[in-house]
Amino acid sequence: MKPKMTLKKIANELGVSISTVSKALHNNKEISQENRDKIQAFAKLYNYRPNSIALNLKNNKSRTIGIIIPEIVHFFFAKVISGIEKVANSRGYNVVIGVSNESLEKEIINMDLLVDGGIDGFIISLSKETLFHQDYHHLRESISQGIPIVMFDRVVEGLECDKVIIDDKRASKKAVELLLATGCKNILLLTTQDYITIGKLRTEGYLEVLRENNIPIREELIVKVDDKGGMDEYQIILDQEIRKKFDAHPEIDGVFAVNEIYAITVLNVAGMRGLKIPENLSVISFSDGILSLHSRPSLTTVKQNGVQMGELSAKILLDGLETEEDQTVFSTHLIETVLIERDTTKRLV
Repeated sequence: MKPKMTLKKIANELGVSISTVSKALHNNKEISQENRDKIQAFAKLYNYRPNSIALNLKNNKSRTIGIIIPEIVHFFFAKVISGIEKVANSRGYNVVIGVSNESLEKEIINMDLLVDGGIDGFIISLSKETLFHQDYHHLRESISQGIPIVMFDRVVEGLECDKVIIDDKRASKKAVELLLATGCKNILLLTTQDYITIGKLRTEGYLEVLRENNIPIREELIVKVDDKGGMDEYQIILDQEIRKKFDAHPEIDGVFAVNEIYAITVLNVAGMRGLKIPENLSVISFSDGILSLHSRPSLTTVKQNGVQMGELSAKILLDGLETEEDQTVFSTHLIETVLIERDTTKRLV
């Protein structure tokens, strides 16, 4: 008996990426005809069935939806999942969760497996690799075959699906404005690489506030963290980068971090340097997770309302699944944020 074939096994056998296999099996012309023929012949030999067969059986609803998130050990994504499950369960749907671990190939594999299981629709936040490579063929394929997608948090334009986000730029502007209002003059920005859309928008908010207040933009106070490696590796790099910045620029009196891991690392470095928070240094982050609440001192943070984002994402997906009409109009839905002031920023007088 021939072994059960998967996308990963085909890729390994033929020495190509999972993305290439996926595209070839869906006859994507980005792949050469020679490679398409080779991959399709190999798949046929081992009785691998592309998901388009399962997708075409869309009238057989399973009342199950899939969630794909970049990482599981993240308070924000946990809150989104709880919101999705609350709405889905109340309407008689089951939820299956897949984790991409920031990998494009794992994102494709997760979608492939869930579709094989008869999933009705997806709620997804894209992996960093997907955004970096700008490879969205698996998403377009799902949509074209009648399995709808709702994207949240990390989204891209140009796909025919609904999106649920916060106004990252506006929220970051409020955070930086608070730092300025409480007396900070030299604000360090800890952000992501620009291919991650939420980090790019938060960076734009920081820059815009400085321009509006006629404050010179100092490139040396902008750190774009490269966290493609594992958690331990990038945590070491982040710690080293922050130490270098404080060594080179002791005048830093404020930090705007685009997530709470960055902010907590700042607090650790500041503590070892004997800096008092917020007297010598003020810090604001995004997420409002467990780390923000229980750090010492507790972090001032932008609350992204993850539960509400999950509830709205689920409602939009299920409403679309339960309507008899084909959806032709898609929208981007905004969730309001809240700036929660805690102990890492000075109080406004």
